[in-house]
Amino acid sequence: MAPESAWFKSSYSNDTGGNCIEIADRTTEVGIRDSKKKTGPALVVPATAWSSFISLVRSGDVDFGVVDQ
Repeated sequence: MAPESAWFKSSYSNDTGGNCIEIADRTTEVGIRDSKKKTGPALVVPATAWSSFISLVRSGDVDFGVVDQ
């Protein structure tokens, strides 16, 4: 998918083993994987779709239905 050095974790993530993802920017595509399963499957989406998703999340106009447990 991408070299290990291309992956990075959100600055909001920590080392306590929570729900974290890592992203690899491949210019026209973005790889997305579980930070705890680096050799597991990864999603690949067009960079334009990822950018639209991030913009939507930042806008606060979406409710993902996530609740603290």
